[in-house]
Amino acid sequence: MKRWNIAITGFGAIGKAVAQIVAQRQSHYQTRYGADVRVVAVCGSRAGLIDPKGLALDDEAPVTLQPGVTADGFLQNAGADVLIEAGPTDYETGGAGYRYIREALGRGMHAISISKGALVFDYPGLAQLARNNGVQLKISGATSAALPTIDLLQYNLAGCRILEVEGIVTATSNFVLSSMMDGQSFDDAVAEAQRLGMAEPNPRFDVEGWDTACKINILANAGFGANLKLHDIARAGIEQISAADIARWKSEGVVPKLVGRIDNLGDSLRASVELRTYALDHPFAQVSAKMKAIRVRTDIMGEIMAIGVTSPLATAAAALKDFEHLLMASSR
Repeated sequence: MKRWNIAITGFGAIGKAVAQIVAQRQSHYQTRYGADVRVVAVCGSRAGLIDPKGLALDDEAPVTLQPGVTADGFLQNAGADVLIEAGPTDYETGGAGYRYIREALGRGMHAISISKGALVFDYPGLAQLARNNGVQLKISGATSAALPTIDLLQYNLAGCRILEVEGIVTATSNFVLSSMMDGQSFDDAVAEAQRLGMAEPNPRFDVEGWDTACKINILANAGFGANLKLHDIARAGIEQISAADIARWKSEGVVPKLVGRIDNLGDSLRASVELRTYALDHPFAQVSAKMKAIRVRTDIMGEIMAIGVTSPLATAAAALKDFEHLLMASSR
């Protein structure tokens, strides 16, 4: 039975969920892939824990991280085959996540990124580093979690030319817009999203369109082989929407959505984040408050659309879908 050791950086709520799901699925990995899968190292920004035999990580036995077991030397000491990076997004410098992913790929480890920052900062460079070292860089958790976005572009539609991608890929902005159409004020809708754990204490990243822009940036570069920078993407948000806007859209019988778009122009790509309205019979108008959606138009396969509910557990599961793809490839 092949041993697979996992290291998790960014050991917050999502990182802990990843570790717990791995523990729950150990017998599945053994039965289906002949794989002995263990989380052997975890760390946050100031502390971590390493055990070559595997860490016991579950709700009934919370672990105490050790100060200083992080940053330089962490991956060297972890002895892992796979890194799952779940740290905060820093799209200006890539942050600690970028350094961890680069080191992992350079050491011949597969890397699965939930954090968007490193991918926005330098996806092309990281992808090339992975190719140079014969390992995989997987990014489902960073490209709208359970919604099958990057898989559609890289695998499912590989037999055709993708002409256009349009997605409702940020749950917070979709929730706020839906709540405002139901009569809530912007501030009340944001507060409710925060109460539900959908929005951060500072919601600007979501409501100003940055989260959608980051995901569209990654999808353009990973799905189309582009080299777009975040500043190449025209960006709109929802923070300026007024009660008059809501009243007008209701009278017109349309539904507002914040969407990310990629237009394949043949010799170039155009990417944007736009506030668009849709007639009530359009599929995007039916994407409810806690859901995401993607629509892809192709030259041969026509239009493909997927809709899914979002949650922190779905993000963790998306990362482990990527891990399971690694197991599938290894067991062939």
